[in-house]
Amino acid sequence: MKRVFGIKKETQPAPSVQDASDRINKRGESVEEKIKKLDAELARYKEQLKKTRPGPAQEAVKARAMRVLKQKRMYEGQRDMLYNQTYNLDQVSFAAEGIKDAQQTMAAMKSANKELKGMMKTVSIQDVDNLQDEMTDLMDVSNEIQETLGRSYGVPDNVDEEELMGELDALEADMEFEEGVPSYLQPDKEPDLDSELNMPSAPMGHTSMPAGRANAQAEDELGLPAVPRASLRG
Repeated sequence: MKRVFGIKKETQPAPSVQDASDRINKRGESVEEKIKKLDAELARYKEQLKKTRPGPAQEAVKARAMRVLKQKRMYEGQRDMLYNQTYNLDQVSFAAEGIKDAQQTMAAMKSANKELKGMMKTVSIQDVDNLQDEMTDLMDVSNEIQETLGRSYGVPDNVDEEELMGELDALEADMEFEEGVPSYLQPDKEPDLDSELNMPSAPMGHTSMPAGRANAQAEDELGLPAVPRASLRG
């Protein structure tokens, strides 16, 4: 039977974008290493050309340098091609990751929407309105209770409000009168210490001496008896 129908080959899974990108990057690194080796060889040939005189030897060095330079150009072309392939794979990878993120976002939104619908079934607008009305009534009753408890005791009920308003107006008029009197017209509230102590006022200027004492004794400029000069010497 196997000879007639053959054996079914096992199909291998297609490589992912990341696998292909890794493989191309490895190839690019290998080509980059070859280019570096060729650069070192070209540098060595340049030094030989500087030291070699014109002639067959110099021409041989130039031929080897041209061969290495052609290989370098070929490898550089391969490297650029690999870089372009890697760039394309990166673009595909970014697009695939974006689609995966969008799928996860949509799944999360669907789950949240379903959960929200289930929660909304347990909440009724009519129940919310009734609750608000009950809270308003309770607050009104609470305010009435507070006002009742805040009443003052011992206040007579038969108070004439017009009489109280008259007394209030008179009090305000007295306050305005006291505030409107200038300071120099208000009575002096500080006590007169000189009048309380009955102290005589200080003399102003030179006082006149009585005639009987004019020749009795001389006085200085302060009105005190002058000291004789003879006593100062002794």
